[in-house]
Amino acid sequence: MVRVSGLASGMDIDQIVSDLMKAERMPIDKMKKQKQTLEWQRDDYRSMNLLLSDFNNLAFNMTLQSSYSSKTVSSADETKVKAAATSSAASASYTLSNVTMATAAQSISANSIASSIDPTKSLWSQRDSMGTGVWTKKTIDQAAIALSADTSTVKLAKGSLSEGNTLQSISVTTGGVTNSYSVRIGTEAGTVDPNEVFINADTGEMTFGTTLTRGSTIEAFSYQQNVLNFSITTYDSNGKATGDNKDGSISFEFDGSTSLNTVLTQISNSKAGISAFFDEGTNKVVMTRKDTGNLSSADSADGSNMVFLGGFLTGFLQLAGKAKGTDAKFTLNGLETTRKSNTFTTGGVTYTLQNNFTGDVRVNVSNDTQKVFDTIKDFVTKYNELIEKINGKITEERDRNYQPLTDEEREKLTDKQAEQWDDKAKSGLLKGDSILSSGLNQMRSNWYASVSGVSGAFSQLTDIGISTSANYSDRGKLVIEGDGTKLKEAIEKDPQSVMDLFMKSGSTTSEKGIVRRLRDTITQTVSKVEQRAGRSTWTSEQFLLGRNLKSVNSQITSFESRLTQVEDRYYRQFTAMEKAIQNANAQSAQLSQYFS
Repeated sequence: MVRVSGLASGMDIDQIVSDLMKAERMPIDKMKKQKQTLEWQRDDYRSMNLLLSDFNNLAFNMTLQSSYSSKTVSSADETKVKAAATSSAASASYTLSNVTMATAAQSISANSIASSIDPTKSLWSQRDSMGTGVWTKKTIDQAAIALSADTSTVKLAKGSLSEGNTLQSISVTTGGVTNSYSVRIGTEAGTVDPNEVFINADTGEMTFGTTLTRGSTIEAFSYQQNVLNFSITTYDSNGKATGDNKDGSISFEFDGSTSLNTVLTQISNSKAGISAFFDEGTNKVVMTRKDTGNLSSADSADGSNMVFLGGFLTGFLQLAGKAKGTDAKFTLNGLETTRKSNTFTTGGVTYTLQNNFTGDVRVNVSNDTQKVFDTIKDFVTKYNELIEKINGKITEERDRNYQPLTDEEREKLTDKQAEQWDDKAKSGLLKGDSILSSGLNQMRSNWYASVSGVSGAFSQLTDIGISTSANYSDRGKLVIEGDGTKLKEAIEKDPQSVMDLFMKSGSTTSEKGIVRRLRDTITQTVSKVEQRAGRSTWTSEQFLLGRNLKSVNSQITSFESRLTQVEDRYYRQFTAMEKAIQNANAQSAQLSQYFS
């Protein structure tokens, strides 16, 4: 549509239409403010639900026995025995005596394995120091190698190989033509003839006497490689071998390019459960079972915990073929017994043996009153913080002088002014809310009502020194009387009754402990709030405010369409006026010509 803007009349038509539309837009501005208010109210509800859900998670911890049955443990001599206890441990004294600690199976090289061995270098390069019966030969099938660039050196896929190798020649195909290169194996290349290929026995690097061009293919071939083969067998606490071989052993294989440190590291990282290292001060290898105790096969005649097979282990490293660990032996409250480990648990108490000794060491287990007191105190504090925040929302006054800002109104304010305005406009949106008010009232009732069927003397909150604040402005906050002496005495005197008061299960509300009642109330309140304000993952149709927002959005869309039509009508009217004025001006000019 062509719009004529005051060319004939001299009037600012755009401004006039804009002013007229301000009045027309007043209803839609009201709708948008209503939409913003609904969104703020929805967000306030969800923030309250978040507070309730967080407190519910904390309340769950208060339904666990460990929250009320914390134990403190003391050892008469921690240089000999350390101890810790779970909530299931009985409050009692225990005496350990005649302690012999468990040992791990260990094997150490009988003598210095080689005065000149370097654990960081390849073993094949130090083969002269390793003696005989260590290496075995293995046939390696080398796949064809396609060259991506001009080169004269190519490395074998599997590293080093035997000097006394049966490999006689290697073929290379270039542009459909195949040439054969005779093989020379050693450790020093020297001069390599054009029709020759030298292979370094230590590194497996092939050096051709001529440059091979890109696109050439070194044809597949086989060669003999020197490898180390050996096996280790260890057992778990049930006497089962840890390896995957049929006999339960673990097999190891390394090529000559491997260093001693690499071999020992891979043994340490294997399922064998062995810690292996080389001591450069003595040139000896130490292999120690990571777990202590006599870990051997049930049918083992000599009770061996580690079995070594292979010339590398028993010959070069000079390790004993078998090694054995021992169980811990001790007397606990007069009972002679054994354990595989120096750390063991019995009766809910975990003992850690520190040294061998023959005398007595007493371990005392008692209730940790202070820890239970702190747990209950923290829970009461969190509850008070929760109801303070919810009470703050449902008692907050609504200032109706501050409505949500329109875009045009917001542009006239600074960011700080707009923020302050929004804070006032958001106030009191949950004032007097029935769902939250009802939830708070029910939670207060949960705390005050007695618990039926408790095992001890404490059936009400006041019995253990917790009561309601006398200050009305606190609106139901709880206080721990005095300095907490009464609560501590209750925990010390009858911890089971205190636990029942908070976490007792039951089929009826009166039979349930305080915390279980609270969780039921919170769950119901959260569900009701969700029906009104939903969750972030819900669609608008699933909750009340969402449906209201959808309705307002529909009205806004419909009204904006109507405003477009009204604006077009105004412009058509002013366009018609402009055309009429143009016609009148034309007629006037024509008459003036006649009279002149």
